[in-house]
Amino acid sequence: MKISAFAFLIPFGACRRQGESARRHSDSAFAAMQARGQAVMGVDQYASAHVFEDLGDGGRIVLDADNPSDAAGIGAIRQHMRDIAAAFRGGDFAKPFQVHAQAVPGTSVMAARRIKITYEASDRPRGAEVRIRTTDSAAVAAIHAFLAFQRTAHHAAR
Repeated sequence: MKISAFAFLIPFGACRRQGESARRHSDSAFAAMQARGQAVMGVDQYASAHVFEDLGDGGRIVLDADNPSDAAGIGAIRQHMRDIAAAFRGGDFAKPFQVHAQAVPGTSVMAARRIKITYEASDRPRGAEVRIRTTDSAAVAAIHAFLAFQRTAHHAAR
């Protein structure tokens, strides 16, 4: 029974993603953010997918290429994720500001508490992720605010 339920979810999810893609292209503010994202990140925003996940000790940012054969896109994603992990470790949140053209919630606290937060980039088969960890409760709350904003802005998954 679990197998057939899982099989049903795959086509449903694929249909939702196609509808989501059409909606994204028609939203001019979203399209502008995507263009800034491509310029800042060096990653085709329409050929990749973000996940921003809250976790008890922080969270994680996942960015995967839609096409598993897109070696250049996967390489760009991996480089970007290494770059933001290093920047965030140093308290530098300029890239999220540039992508969103506004201050991003949580980043001021994350910058102030940077010595209490770790950022670890790791490769995935189609991209990379940055795992964010801390034992500081104020930093966890800031990380969750940052990830929630990103989820909404990027129309991304949890």
